[in-house]
Amino acid sequence: MKSLFIAFGLFCASLTMSAQGYWQQKVDYKMAVDFDHTNHQYTGKQTLTYFNQSPEEINQVFYHLYFNAFQPGSAMDERSRNIEDPDPRVGSRISKLTPAEQGYLHVKSLKMDGKTVSFVENETILEVMLPKSIPAGGKAVFEMEFVGQVPLQIRRSGRNNSEGIDYSMSQWYPKMCEYDEDGWHPNPYIGREFYGVWGDFDVQITMDKSYMIGATGELLNPAEIGKGFTKDESKIKLIQGSKLTWKWKAVNVHDFVWAADPDFVHDQIQVPDGPMIHFFYQADPAYVENWKKLPEFTSKAFQHLSKHFGKYPYPVYSVIQGGDGGMEYPMATLITGNRKLPSLVGVTVHEAAHSWYQGVLATNESLYPWMDEGFTSYASAEVMDQLFASPAANPHDNAYADYSSLATDGKEEVLSTHADHYNTNHAYGSASYSKGEVYLAQLGYIVGEEMLDQIILRYFETWKFKHPDANDFIRVAEKESGMVLDWYNEYFVNTTKTIDYAISGLMSDDQKTEVVIERKGLMPMPLEVEVVYTDQTKELFYLPLDIMRGEKKMKGYNGKWTIMSDVNWVKENIVVTINKPSKAIESITIDPTDTMADIDRSNNSVQLEEGIQLLMINR
Repeated sequence: MKSLFIAFGLFCASLTMSAQGYWQQKVDYKMAVDFDHTNHQYTGKQTLTYFNQSPEEINQVFYHLYFNAFQPGSAMDERSRNIEDPDPRVGSRISKLTPAEQGYLHVKSLKMDGKTVSFVENETILEVMLPKSIPAGGKAVFEMEFVGQVPLQIRRSGRNNSEGIDYSMSQWYPKMCEYDEDGWHPNPYIGREFYGVWGDFDVQITMDKSYMIGATGELLNPAEIGKGFTKDESKIKLIQGSKLTWKWKAVNVHDFVWAADPDFVHDQIQVPDGPMIHFFYQADPAYVENWKKLPEFTSKAFQHLSKHFGKYPYPVYSVIQGGDGGMEYPMATLITGNRKLPSLVGVTVHEAAHSWYQGVLATNESLYPWMDEGFTSYASAEVMDQLFASPAANPHDNAYADYSSLATDGKEEVLSTHADHYNTNHAYGSASYSKGEVYLAQLGYIVGEEMLDQIILRYFETWKFKHPDANDFIRVAEKESGMVLDWYNEYFVNTTKTIDYAISGLMSDDQKTEVVIERKGLMPMPLEVEVVYTDQTKELFYLPLDIMRGEKKMKGYNGKWTIMSDVNWVKENIVVTINKPSKAIESITIDPTDTMADIDRSNNSVQLEEGIQLLMINR
């Protein structure tokens, strides 16, 4: 996020200020937790160094306490029981949890720079008023003691999931809320999206030595752990006592996840010029063969993603069986694992692609869930098309179909809706995943496929390890393509206006044929009209939109490419003149590649019979 400010003599070594500049906060977590698997509870100590890299002083801070959502009467419980179409994984389950089954996360003490700080726990948010402000460019050290109880697995986090994994430990620690140019983001947790501060994590987890743990980051003490983490068995230290401490380090991430089970099998594969990927799963005889095949597919996926979406920047990644479906975290994912091979690969690829979108390009996914889920869906569809060749010409066909259904069922809400505030889960899911995917695929229609590839890579290099928003992305697209594209976001992101073009008339004489194209939808687009002649040659008429202030370069088309005059965006009827009579024409089609999100394709083409001189359609 950009922040406009004037620096009146203020200079900080840690913060470079200008009339207009980007800034983001930074944290450094050091945590040690002692876990008691007999009662599913843990105690923890956290030292958090907070670097205020904003141009403003800070006099309060907020923490997320996610596990408090898993209590009857919580906001998440109320939301789930009252929304029109509740997530079946949640439903009314929270309301029925007993005290021993509930989750909680409570802060027992908090100090700032050595001085005791007062705080108020407001369900999933800890509100902290500071005894002194943290100045712009300054820092503060917060020391905390906390306790937690792991709830029955309901949504993302919890114990004893449906496949028998003991602990899926996501959103398990007091996590500092993000502060950016829009202020604080202490959003109560209702089961949707996340937003975190970039920083480093040093985490020690002590629990019964029977457990295998997979987590975000690199394991620092493999010789103490054994369990296949070191090949030199002579270096494994004798474990004393009943517990074992796992030490993890993750640099420049915005969250930390771990999972534990005594029955985990641990495999790994080295990606060429990429990370070491670890796999943690239960060796269910019905699915173990699929898990044994998964590493090779995952390695290929990472290679493709690094080539086409930006190089994966971390040394490791972990695929961990756990959770309630698939959920991404930095350097790791939790997935359910009792799946057929294509499904197992598919969920792994999707969650791995989140390492690019939200993992490294850390948009506020509460405000821009479509930039997280939609871009990830686009990337994972591209990868799956390489791993399992699809018979469909467009690997994003399913997303287009789902978006079209959403746009015509009366439930659609604008993409700029905050993730927590969608009226239905259906509208949230179809918009964030499918319309977000279509957003990228359709941008390729506007600027050209090769240009889209360039934009995607430039976006990654420009905004990695930052918090880009929708305007940041489209500005990269404009700079790379040389086009003006603000109109695209204005229509497709900020409204629910739809695209619908139709061939509404055709007039011909012995010299030429005129095709009348009607804009029935409220969103204008550049047009591609393909004419197939009776001799089987093709001609594509390209009509740029005037507000683009540019045009795409067509490459790879097997036919004649004819550029027409720019179309004024307000025009409701457009005439395309073909310098041949209708008897020489076999068919005319708007958008032959189906990459424009036209909600009614039934009126996009017409077949002509030889000898027809005059045809009026739908007029």
